[in-house]
Amino acid sequence: MDIFALLEIPDLVRAGSVCASWRAACTSLCSTEHCCKLQQTPCLLYTSESLGDRAMGLYSLAEKKAYTLALPDPPIRSREIIGSSYGWIITADERSELQLVNPITGDQIALPSVTTIEQVQPVYDDEGTLCNYEYSWYTARKWVSVSGKTSILDLNKLRDKLFYKAFLSSDPSTGDYFVVLIHNPHAQLSFARSGDEEWTWLPPHTSYEDCQFQGALLYATTDSGEIHAFELGAPAVVAKIVLNRVKRSMSDRIYIVQAPSGEVLQIRRITTGSDGELSQLLEKTDTIEVHKVDLTSEKLLVEVDTLGENVLFIGRSQSLCLCAKEYPQLKPNHAYFTEDDCLNVTSFKHLRRDMGEFDLENNRNMEIVSPQLWSNSPTPVWLVPNPRRMSLASHN
Repeated sequence: MDIFALLEIPDLVRAGSVCASWRAACTSLCSTEHCCKLQQTPCLLYTSESLGDRAMGLYSLAEKKAYTLALPDPPIRSREIIGSSYGWIITADERSELQLVNPITGDQIALPSVTTIEQVQPVYDDEGTLCNYEYSWYTARKWVSVSGKTSILDLNKLRDKLFYKAFLSSDPSTGDYFVVLIHNPHAQLSFARSGDEEWTWLPPHTSYEDCQFQGALLYATTDSGEIHAFELGAPAVVAKIVLNRVKRSMSDRIYIVQAPSGEVLQIRRITTGSDGELSQLLEKTDTIEVHKVDLTSEKLLVEVDTLGENVLFIGRSQSLCLCAKEYPQLKPNHAYFTEDDCLNVTSFKHLRRDMGEFDLENNRNMEIVSPQLWSNSPTPVWLVPNPRRMSLASHN
């Protein structure tokens, strides 16, 4: 088991096929008790027409090789993917309802109904069948409120208007966890705890870009660089400002991530219009900047020239900062990125995605793999493969 814990998922599966004793060791290693020993290199998870409606591709950065994963219904190509954390993806189906899915094990968990989000109301026909959603443009901040404005949307159209990103506080296989949504209008926050039947809204702030958990403590950064902290386990959840506004350009995207050293980093992704045709790529990543955050001060943000031995993963998934020494297949001082611009992924689904590998030292973009393996929609995400099987107790 100590040896198998060093293997990537494909090799672990192969080892489990050798004999009964190896199979037993692999099965035990993937149990809730032992799975924490596994250390997996992030992979690119994507859909493709060639794979069909019920399968996803998994491109291994460690092996430079693609694999095919069969997923449970509803068909994955009919869903949108709005997040990836701890080896699980968060999907929105054609009725705009949310599910957690582990692509490695096939486990699936239904999240609270979308109709329990503050800005959403169900609309029924004369027979009492859900036929539409009423979407309200309401926020708790007066300067972004549109008083009384609502839209009636088809069941499968709400997800494109409503959802931006989603995050998990921990692995759902192990039991208790939080799910946080960044959703519209104006990129607000709502959350649910495992077992909840409805979403809890977190007014009044808006314009959130990224989230990072430390246990039940949620850090959320806005598009202006502010960082807010929320203790989700508290009886009354309120926002505490950890860092004041620091960003000048509202068009760039902001991420928050914890480095292996424990330091909190704020990442700024600067994009420019593409030189190519609009039908190919709307915009491309031009620069990635890294700043250290002092959580003891509301003003201190220090730009750093290099990640050193660390490597970044950013996009429509949990932002990660890993030590390249522990992942020898990854390149230090590089950032691997996928598309996550809200307008691009919801309104321009036919466009080629802004994805690649960014060399911070030379300020240069490279392709992840060529030719492109993935469909443009749903947009690909990073996944840290998680073979932990969900026990019945944790599911309940």
